Amino acid sequence: MQYKAISAILTLFFLVTFTATGQKQINSPYARFNLGNLEPAASFKSLGMGGIGVGMKSNNSIYFANPASYSSIDTNSFIFDIGLDFGILKLSDGEQHFSSNDMNFDHLLIGFPLAKGFGVAVGIVPVSSGYYKLAESVTKTDPDYDPLVGEYTSVHSGDGGFNNFFLGTGLKINKNFSLGVNMMLMFGELKRAYTINYDDYTNAYQNNATEKIEMHGINFNYGLHYTAALKNDYFLNAGISFTAQKNFTTGYSQLAYKYTAYSTRDTISYISDDSTKTFIPGTLGLGFTFGKLNKFTVGFDYIMTRWSGSVLPGGGNYAADSRSFRFGLEYIPDKYSNYSLIRRLEYRAGAHIGDTYLVIKNEQIKEFGASLGLGIPMRRTYSRTNLFFDFTRKNGSGVGTVHRENFYTMGISLNLYDFWFIKRKYE
Repeated sequence: MQYKAISAILTLFFLVTFTATGQKQINSPYARFNLGNLEPAASFKSLGMGGIGVGMKSNNSIYFANPASYSSIDTNSFIFDIGLDFGILKLSDGEQHFSSNDMNFDHLLIGFPLAKGFGVAVGIVPVSSGYYKLAESVTKTDPDYDPLVGEYTSVHSGDGGFNNFFLGTGLKINKNFSLGVNMMLMFGELKRAYTINYDDYTNAYQNNATEKIEMHGINFNYGLHYTAALKNDYFLNAGISFTAQKNFTTGYSQLAYKYTAYSTRDTISYISDDSTKTFIPGTLGLGFTFGKLNKFTVGFDYIMTRWSGSVLPGGGNYAADSRSFRFGLEYIPDKYSNYSLIRRLEYRAGAHIGDTYLVIKNEQIKEFGASLGLGIPMRRTYSRTNLFFDFTRKNGSGVGTVHRENFYTMGISLNLYDFWFIKRKYE
């Protein structure tokens, strides 16, 4: 058992290092603003159900959206969940169309019990992605062409993102209630650049501007679960989670300069501050689930963050309060069927709709989407392979001055469950 534990811990720290340097590279113009595109904080089982998780709990899955759920981890057990996703983004402004794609590591989750009704979870999950690259060339035939300026090419680009490394625990305090807390270390950086290159490079200054945001800090997420066991194996769960507001230590630098073909360089502006504070407001989550053990589950989540009160370096007042409504269901025809894999499969579906935290050209960006999921169980164990597919659309509030993004995501995760803490009678 100790060798398995050491291997899992080494894998976790390797992926922390890997994730710090490798980020999702889906080319989204919305990633230019604030902290980039916020990533859904959920396991692939949850994402197949619309992203619900605040009111969910299970003995063989980790729902880190509410740490109180860790109290349900079986004694003598160990849970290991790792996932990869593949995304395709298609964007359109009504006249032009563009697409990009990328495959990326998504998450690593580990859970185990300390005692009956007392569980621990640790993992690393994405917070945001800041990758984009936009280029525009203005020639003599373009309406925006100015003979005094001449032909030129402008390029906006960005890279990086933020992640959360979390360590949490959940404790069952009586028959119905559980409490939990996650300690979360957020870390990462965003790099952004803007260049203008004039075709008449011998008689004009070329322009370059760069921006870098490095952020880290520890925050806490608290959770409460209420569970009611009803007749005939029916159940009702209610959960609430709250992530505290936080001033994160931030290093911010900005450099703008111009240069010529003869290597003459002139700094326009320079800012460097390692003591900047980024204020991220608190997040409230409410969730409910109802179902029958080993048969079906239906659930609903409401998530709200008052981003309008945030203070983001270089943000430029692009943030608004975000709200999200998520719906999900799971159905298992016959979990213990000895003859049919089809009947043992876990079928999932969900939907989500809400307002994002982005405000572009005075329009708050909306999003809605739908998802499907499938859990493929392995024989004689609680382990499974989880698959999900999600379609999400982002666009403005209807005025039509911002572009539309259609994002297709597919993911696969291995949710491994083993009994690691049973003392062997025989070797």
